[in-house]
Amino acid sequence: MTGHPPSIAEGMARLVAREPGLAALVTAAGLPPPRSRPAGFGTLLQIITGQQVSTHAAAAIWQRVARLADPMTPAAWLALDDADLRTAGFSRSKAIYARDLAAKLADRTVDLDTLDALDDEAAIRMLTAIRGIGRWTAEIYLLFAHGRPDVWPADDIAIQAGYQHLRGLAARPSGKALRQAGEEFRPCRSAAALLLWHLYRHRLRPQAGEIVPG
Repeated sequence: MTGHPPSIAEGMARLVAREPGLAALVTAAGLPPPRSRPAGFGTLLQIITGQQVSTHAAAAIWQRVARLADPMTPAAWLALDDADLRTAGFSRSKAIYARDLAAKLADRTVDLDTLDALDDEAAIRMLTAIRGIGRWTAEIYLLFAHGRPDVWPADDIAIQAGYQHLRGLAARPSGKALRQAGEEFRPCRSAAALLLWHLYRHRLRPQAGEIVPG
């Protein structure tokens, strides 16, 4: 389990031990690779950049974005003009979201340094006060940037597809249905999410094509 936060690594061990489908996945494909990211403005901006586009497109846009502001700070971002953002590939709505994020962090309307003192739901409420950050974006940030052990991005289509496959369901569950079904994985839902993403990549993506998170 090297490379994952200890609580998530322990969760993976527990789930693989009790779930034959996940044990078979790990035997065939190994464990999911660590996906940690640094906490802060740059990671949140990168997650916003990737919303509703393919991973390939998101990576290309992010390469252009990263060249615009160096260092990648709220102040440097606020100094950019709309033409810069359009050239990088930002839509009008994403440019608005990115500016709102930068402005709220710059004036400390949102203080990311306090997130670790909050429980998961309070942290999600703080993050979703920023325009363009919904529950999925907040959960992804808390999982990858803060290594929280019990985050469950139930609106992620790849996790839904992975759960459908794991449980042999006739249809992919909705976000609402998966949020309820995910209770079976408490308090290891972050580990479950990582394993289901891994299952999707190795068992389903070659058949279904790329699924873009919403």
